[in-house]
Amino acid sequence: MNPIIRYSIFGLAAFALSACSKDFLDREPFDKLVPNTFFTTETDLQLYSNSFYQQFIPSGLAIVQADEMGEYTSKNNSPKFIAGNFSAVDQGAWSWSKLRNINYFLSKYNNPAIPEEARMHYAGVARFYRALFYYDMVKDFGDVPWYSKPLATDDKELLYKGRDARHVVMDSVLADLDFAVAHIRDKKDNTASMITKWVALGMKSRICLFEGTYRKYHAELNLSNTADKWLTEAMHAAKEIMDSKQYALHTTGDPHKDYRTLFTSENPVATEVMWANVYNNALKRWHEITWKFNSATFGARWGLNKQFVNTYLNADGSRFTDTPGFDEQLFVKEMEGRDPRLSQTVRGLGYKRSDGSAAPANFGYTFTGYHILKFSLDDKRLDGVTESYNSVSMLRYGEVLLNYAEAAAELGKLAGDASIWNQTIGALRTRAGVDPKQPVNADAYLQQVYFPEVADKFLLEVRRERGIELVYEGLRYDDLMRWKKGHLLEMPWKGIYVPAMDQEMDLDGNGTPDVSFVSKTPANPKQGVSYFVVDGKAAKLTEGAKGHIIWRADEIRKFDDKKYLKPISNGDLVLNPDLRQNPGW
Repeated sequence: MNPIIRYSIFGLAAFALSACSKDFLDREPFDKLVPNTFFTTETDLQLYSNSFYQQFIPSGLAIVQADEMGEYTSKNNSPKFIAGNFSAVDQGAWSWSKLRNINYFLSKYNNPAIPEEARMHYAGVARFYRALFYYDMVKDFGDVPWYSKPLATDDKELLYKGRDARHVVMDSVLADLDFAVAHIRDKKDNTASMITKWVALGMKSRICLFEGTYRKYHAELNLSNTADKWLTEAMHAAKEIMDSKQYALHTTGDPHKDYRTLFTSENPVATEVMWANVYNNALKRWHEITWKFNSATFGARWGLNKQFVNTYLNADGSRFTDTPGFDEQLFVKEMEGRDPRLSQTVRGLGYKRSDGSAAPANFGYTFTGYHILKFSLDDKRLDGVTESYNSVSMLRYGEVLLNYAEAAAELGKLAGDASIWNQTIGALRTRAGVDPKQPVNADAYLQQVYFPEVADKFLLEVRRERGIELVYEGLRYDDLMRWKKGHLLEMPWKGIYVPAMDQEMDLDGNGTPDVSFVSKTPANPKQGVSYFVVDGKAAKLTEGAKGHIIWRADEIRKFDDKKYLKPISNGDLVLNPDLRQNPGW
């Protein structure tokens, strides 16, 4: 059965299981909601475990929109967590309903009447999702209570216990992942919608890389001596996928299209995409990403920031930032000869919509001039309706290669092994149409603007490549957190270089003007020209009447060290004072 149809059918069953959704403290036990005749066949296990897909898979928009928390994104304004007086009062209460559903399944699945292989497969799926649940909880809150069984209302001691230490919880997460890898079926799923052994391995590489680098760079945890264990696990998980030859980088030999194809295809590109939220025209299952990126009101006018755009190499593998005057180049000039992924991520030179009309960066939809294109479809009709049909990847082979390369670099293995570079960073750059040569020395720009504490030239390149390859795939904020680079969220939102006020600028290289920066909109605006008002408050130019556009210059963004973890909500602390508040909150 088509997995999407299966999801839709199961929606009714999932509703029956969770319609009266409350916190587990006062909800009815599941054994009163599920017939005693359930969990007697493999079909029953499949039916129940499909509810986990419904509960855990974020919407396509949510996957992409997660990167608005990254430092490389400008938008209407910063979230309150970064620019505002955020406190435990603002933090929502945590929910355990997903975990209860998983633990209930794990307490019921092991019926000897069902073939053992099937039981172990679905137990692996359940434990995979339990690992994801706790991974998200630890990322947000650090220490959290670990529960491996469904709780009843009379389990007072467990219900009101304190938080378990991070290392205890994450060891249990790793055990769940290892069980999942060992028991989930290994047949490749070309729909990229089901959990297989390979998806479990891919997520293990992501989670272990996160935990290893978090422990390495967050000395306050006193866990740095265990970081290498997690980094080694990340390497091994990624390498097992690589050695399996189940996946490869998608390429047709056209570097000016292949990268973006991964993000605009209706069906996941099964060569590379391992797990996706699948959208489909035939089933009328759509999302609103194109609308969000191309609307002045429905979206948040997201755009990339100049500091990040500068990190894209030239196509010949040289550094753009080694060019004299690189930061003051006009948009048309800075887009020439660059890594082809840049013009597949933001609107660049010669971009046209599906009807053939020119479509330069639109300052009605972005504040910096780096107008997001990556997941946006070319059909103008989709700019105002929730009918985008492109599937949204949640895990792909390109990330697995990056996980392997970064873990290797952190363990000191990348510098001395050219084969690792060639298999990972080199392969990604070759697919992208960028010369894959190794770095001769450390990039001074990356050190000055992003990573002054990193001296390793290979690690710098891995971080560059990770940012570029995975931009807007929902991973950047987590990367900043694990690298302990939260202060980068205070970075100014810097846009394109403006040589003068009231001067018309061409943004797509076709010789016609597209935008003008003005103190007020002219009485007789020219057709086809957007007028960006520089009000000297929210919008400024760095040199007064010229320079880089700075958006939200009126904001004060602050990332204190306490923000590496979220606060426990006041409501949860009232219910259970033994949870105790995170430091600084």
